[in-house]
Amino acid sequence: MTEFGEAKLQVRGVDKYFDRFHVLAAIDLHLEANEFVSIVGASGCGKSTLLNIIAGLTPPSTGEVLVDGHIVRGPGSDRGMIFQNYSLFPWLSVADNIAFGLKLKGVSRSRQKEKIAYYLEVVGLSQFANAYPKQLSGGMKQRVAIARALANEPEVLLMDEPFGALDAQTREQMQLFLLNLWEQTHTTILTITHDVEEAIFLSQRIYIMSAHPGRIKAEIRVDLDRDRDLETKLTPKFIEIQRQVLHQLRQ
Repeated sequence: MTEFGEAKLQVRGVDKYFDRFHVLAAIDLHLEANEFVSIVGASGCGKSTLLNIIAGLTPPSTGEVLVDGHIVRGPGSDRGMIFQNYSLFPWLSVADNIAFGLKLKGVSRSRQKEKIAYYLEVVGLSQFANAYPKQLSGGMKQRVAIARALANEPEVLLMDEPFGALDAQTREQMQLFLLNLWEQTHTTILTITHDVEEAIFLSQRIYIMSAHPGRIKAEIRVDLDRDRDLETKLTPKFIEIQRQVLHQLRQ
């Protein structure tokens, strides 16, 4: 296991209370640079609360979160966040949605144009630069949200059930898209999901959470080739890992 000092993202001894309700207990986890990790657990186990703490949106009651050795004290450009409901600005075009964070950072217009063009190409939406969110499908909206997050070049990309609102076919297409994007950009990604199959397909490691309070109860390494396609889900090795994860969740 990687020592904390070597990790891109570190969560050390995090507890969270809301009034007297103990939501998270003694959370320790890490992500190495360029690693793709998922957290799975039943609804109510505190996954989203943990992600919000890592994002700096919610403070921990005890413990700390570090990115590249620096303690997280609030939201920052070193972490990009993607939600299930896309969170696009409906009054802005696709290009302007992607540029939103760049404008806040004071990036020059010429550099904005370069980044918008690059990330539109990366997510396969160059021809939709001037479209508005209402004109896009769910999968396309989520691609825009991902492009907007990546345009700020975060150290870690955080994803909260990113494909939960999509139909099954679009969801699988987006899983393939995200794997390809990860290979292209080498971004460190942490996602939370209750979909075990999705977690295995996307990840190199999986943390499994139990509830009341939320704890990390197991860590499972996904020993699959990085070159994955939808047929990977039918292989004996994939099914065996799925069995291991489900066994941990059912205990």
